[in-house]
Amino acid sequence: MSGVLDRTLGILELLSQQGQGMELAVLAEQLNLPKSAAHRLLNDLVKAGYVRQTRELGEYALTTKIVSLGLTYLSKSGVVDVAQPLIDRLAEQTGELVRLAVIDGDRLTWVARAQGARQGLRYDPDMGSIARLSCSSSGWAWLSTLPDDDALALIAKQGVGQPEAFGPNAPKTLQAVLQALRETRAQGFALTEETYTPGLNAMAAPVGLSGQLPMGTISIAGPSARLTRERMLSFAPDLLSCAAQLAAASSASPMLARGQAARLKPIYAD
Repeated sequence: MSGVLDRTLGILELLSQQGQGMELAVLAEQLNLPKSAAHRLLNDLVKAGYVRQTRELGEYALTTKIVSLGLTYLSKSGVVDVAQPLIDRLAEQTGELVRLAVIDGDRLTWVARAQGARQGLRYDPDMGSIARLSCSSSGWAWLSTLPDDDALALIAKQGVGQPEAFGPNAPKTLQAVLQALRETRAQGFALTEETYTPGLNAMAAPVGLSGQLPMGTISIAGPSARLTRERMLSFAPDLLSCAAQLAAASSASPMLARGQAARLKPIYAD
């Protein structure tokens, strides 16, 4: 990692995964930075209000300033106002977690959710995380809208999720991912069973108007003991209906509409 900006962003991204903070020495080691350089960058981030020390000479942690920036951006984008009522309704219909992910460049980031489970087992991850394209239902739903070569390029850039890091059924090869994408294209939605997280099943559909770039995905996820394959298949009409409604309403949100201006090939081909 080189360059002040790259190093600074590396610190922020690493600290975002450490809710309890991180010691200077550990942070410097993980980012392959000299301790002096890491300390200097952390001091700059502290002065700017993005990082704080949890105690004197102790661990460094993010402040809520970055969270505030993200929430402000989402509020200005209109995505929550447009999507939330539809997401809430799908969560109520299914009794499971429903999430909207937005495509931003080569990333797919979850930005809105509704929890339909009122009791018992619940899957409720943090928002703002980036989907692993090779083994998440949201990733498969997006990639299924692309030519195979473009989908493989995105997967190669991010890497293939392995069972030890994700779910026991995560595809181990690019060929296995391609087979999953072909099945997703054929049925119009992705269905995963313990590929992204152990004990978790999920399904997702792309959100986009016909012939145009998708702007994101809508997904349903829950514990595999409750959200069985049979139950997921029964939810397919509701999921696809929600995706179509989100696509139709997308013009009200600049974030959702950004993908509609161009065709697939010119965007994803090198």
